Amino acid sequence: MNGAEVAGADVTGADVKGAGVRGTDVSGGESAAGVRAEGAVTVRVPAKVNVQLAVGAARPDGFHDLANVFLAVGLHDEITVTPADELRVTCAGPDAHQVPLDATNLAARAALALAERHGIGPRVHIHIDKDIPVAGGMAGGSADGAGALLACDALWSLGSTEAELLAICAELGSDVPFSLLGGAALGVGRGERLTPLDVGGTFHWVFAVADGGLSTPAVYAEFDRLTAAADVPPPAADPALLAALSAGDATALAATLTNDLQPAALSLRPSLATTLATGTAAGALAALVSGSGPTTAFLTKDEESAATVAEALLASGDCRTARVTSAPAAGARVVS
Repeated sequence: MNGAEVAGADVTGADVKGAGVRGTDVSGGESAAGVRAEGAVTVRVPAKVNVQLAVGAARPDGFHDLANVFLAVGLHDEITVTPADELRVTCAGPDAHQVPLDATNLAARAALALAERHGIGPRVHIHIDKDIPVAGGMAGGSADGAGALLACDALWSLGSTEAELLAICAELGSDVPFSLLGGAALGVGRGERLTPLDVGGTFHWVFAVADGGLSTPAVYAEFDRLTAAADVPPPAADPALLAALSAGDATALAATLTNDLQPAALSLRPSLATTLATGTAAGALAALVSGSGPTTAFLTKDEESAATVAEALLASGDCRTARVTSAPAAGARVVS
């Protein structure tokens, strides 16, 4: 990426040459005989937007039941894995310095989980070529986890089934399974139990990337605070929204877009309300905070309208950048 930042850390505790960033020792294990680890594997994995995010009251375990309608969009990270003496993670791209390179990185956790399941050492270098906004409510970290999982499975010639990979994804995080699957899906439970959905056409989107990020746990905590005195209904998918997706009808979809986390995100970042108003005034059919934010999403009627909305957002100074793309997009795929 032109002008991209580069960061790296060896998560077994050694310095990365040229980066001077240290990580924690998370590798462990021994390599298993007969596991092929040659060459490199690159996986391309998409971002997501939640066209509906219905959130239930907090459960005793602290999680929330969700009715989460995911739609994969055409912004992607690329994850490249190569054999290495130890597990290490590097990252390049916009805001690479914000990406954790230790054992908290979902890509590292995916490699560790897969290796542990098969009794092998996670001796791999994971490189993340970052294009999905960091901490932007578009599941960039989850995408990296799904991408690393698929890439390591191919590199190590494990031949895992999709069901096996999805089970590991669900252990890693609520959004990780959808990053593997792509397309469109309804997620229930914590969002990890997926039912694929039909999409009858192409939807055009603009994503306004804000400065800084929003912590997903902080947004959920604010949701809990704001709804403490309310009777929060059980989350359920909106039949009208599902019908609009199936028909490929952007106008009908715009009328049904909802995000129960949006009031919490706006409470923590009030300036996002101005961004939403700017995109709507420029002709977007609908606008909403993407997931837990702070990225804001604008559905438009066509590609030309999307370009107009993006220009208005950039001219306003309300966002750091505006990205034009379309949906649906395929899930994680090996590209080389």
